[in-house]
Amino acid sequence: MAQKSDKEYLIDRDISWLYFNHRVLQEAMNTSVPLYERIKFLAIYSSNLDEFFRVRVAYLRRLKLLEKTTRKELLPEKIKPKKILEAIKAIVHEQQTLLGEIFRHQILPELERAGVYLVSNEHYTIEEQTYATQFFKENILNYIKELPLEEGNQTPILEDRVLYFIVEFKTTHNPCIIKIPTQYLGRFIVFPRKGNDYRVTFLDDIIRYNLPEYFSDKSIAGVYAVKISRDAELYLGDELDIDLVEQITESLVKRQLGTPTRFLYDNQMPQTLLEQLQNLLNIKDEDLASGARYHNFHDFFKFPHLIQNHLLQDCPLPPLPHYQILEGNSIMEKIHHRDIMLHFPYQRYDYILQFLKEAAYDKQVKQIKITLYRVAEQSEVAKTLIEAVKRGKQVTVFVEAKARFDEASNLYWGKELQKAGAKVMYSFPDIKVHSKILLVIKEEGEKRKYYSYIGTGNFNEKTATLYGDHALLTYDQKIGKEVHQVFYLLERRILIPRTERLLVSPFSIRTKFEKMIQREIKNAQKGFPAYMIIKMNSLEDADIIEKLVEASQAGVKIKMIVRGICRLVPNIKGYTDNIEVISIVDRFLEHARVYIFCNGGDEKMYMASADWMLRNLDRRVEVAVPIRDRDLYKELRDIINIQLADNQKARLITKSQDNPYKYKLSTERALRSQHEIYDYLKRKIKV
Repeated sequence: MAQKSDKEYLIDRDISWLYFNHRVLQEAMNTSVPLYERIKFLAIYSSNLDEFFRVRVAYLRRLKLLEKTTRKELLPEKIKPKKILEAIKAIVHEQQTLLGEIFRHQILPELERAGVYLVSNEHYTIEEQTYATQFFKENILNYIKELPLEEGNQTPILEDRVLYFIVEFKTTHNPCIIKIPTQYLGRFIVFPRKGNDYRVTFLDDIIRYNLPEYFSDKSIAGVYAVKISRDAELYLGDELDIDLVEQITESLVKRQLGTPTRFLYDNQMPQTLLEQLQNLLNIKDEDLASGARYHNFHDFFKFPHLIQNHLLQDCPLPPLPHYQILEGNSIMEKIHHRDIMLHFPYQRYDYILQFLKEAAYDKQVKQIKITLYRVAEQSEVAKTLIEAVKRGKQVTVFVEAKARFDEASNLYWGKELQKAGAKVMYSFPDIKVHSKILLVIKEEGEKRKYYSYIGTGNFNEKTATLYGDHALLTYDQKIGKEVHQVFYLLERRILIPRTERLLVSPFSIRTKFEKMIQREIKNAQKGFPAYMIIKMNSLEDADIIEKLVEASQAGVKIKMIVRGICRLVPNIKGYTDNIEVISIVDRFLEHARVYIFCNGGDEKMYMASADWMLRNLDRRVEVAVPIRDRDLYKELRDIINIQLADNQKARLITKSQDNPYKYKLSTERALRSQHEIYDYLKRKIKV
């Protein structure tokens, strides 16, 4: 059995996350990916990295300030934040260099071959210069406010993830800072078309072009783009409900003023100017990140698709109808007769809205209970719940107010639901509610009956078109009663939910999964068949990883699909020889969690909201549900098998962490799992 001191098979979670983001960058440089999609992956990479610095780097910086003895008391593992931060800086620099090369040497030339030119202000034609001048005067000028940078004056506060120019002058004038108003005007401006090609420019380049005229009384020495990332932690106390809501509302404003975690600057900036900025803006050396002329690549999410050529973007995969639900069918009636499983984004999310609307309008339905973790800004789910309240239903909503970066939307809809008359509860002090559950309670005759929804993804119509998730809709009354137990917990009516079928963290998910792993170990030791097939977003928990290592050493065959963090290193001799891990990064974000155990030949499968992370197992309310219906079991097993066979978008997680694609053998056909799953579900409609 592996000793705790043996860590060859265990890597740091944040370093592992950076290797995941490298897989995103791989899609940006993969020439088999359509051009517009490659541009989107650049944006995803950049957005991911921003969040990483705002959350994880900020966390490591705070850890570094603690005494070593304090860190040992607080943390389950020995962590060396200084060493990790140094490694992060080196890896990010290498990846950012790669991003620049992809952008300059692949994306821009391919755009030009398609007839789209992204031009800088130095290359404007005479007509474009005239247009840029006019556009600046009519659209930009009112937003421009120069703020001097000088000792003794009030130092301007740079907002989180906002672009700025630092303008340096040749004379004795102090440099100044100018905010680039992309939030009002967008990042990309399309010039009036002449001929067959399109010419596009950055908003910042139009400003650059006009600055000499704007500062006509001064001589500009240089213009340099900068961007700051700040600590995104809200630093909340332990107050509950309305006090917590008020805290979060106030803290969302303060987030813009958090401690700097990364200062990205144009590498052409003179050292003396950089040092001046550091002093004025309280930027430490460790915060500095040298970049090129353009920052905020997450703006490429909105790069204009000017050429409508199907070769430039992914083929359309419109959400499919469910093969069991015909047009006009009642969802509740269908569930009453048999379990239904939905697979997003392959199938329509409208079915969830239809289910809620039926419950809202059904006179026999008395109560609706739901957990909301990330609510869409324009949420049809929330609007339907409000309609249910108006129709006399008792609606109970648990809103996770601490869902990072979705706090504002969650609080808005929480307040709207409260105003409508719903019972709204908010976060617990030290625990997040991450489960995705919905319960409809209906009076059928003299009995109260339960219609349950248990899923892996949020009740969010927008992300349901982008995230790969599964949802079980069931009339199983035992499961319904146990879902009700979870809601009793959330309503603070009980301290521990009583469940046999459902696994609920922080009470039973860890212990039950560890027991199932132990059963595989014992079966392998006895010479019986023993295997596990695990799919999740992140594998981080050290204790679970130790159990997996023990299982591998006992001969248990383990196959894993892990999209993001994977601290376990497979194929380490003597430890993880029997573990294979792949990661699938494709057009949809793999978000589902599925756990399959051989169980001595009587296979067991669970679908869950929880990853194998410390926070999911011990610090969140999560729900895992067994898949008992034989047809649905086969369906989900088929989908997992398709993903295991992916040889187009799957990467192998290896000791070298270089993310090699799992290319197909000469005897295999090309299999891209997301397209294959779509076709699999489409074929079911015709059966």
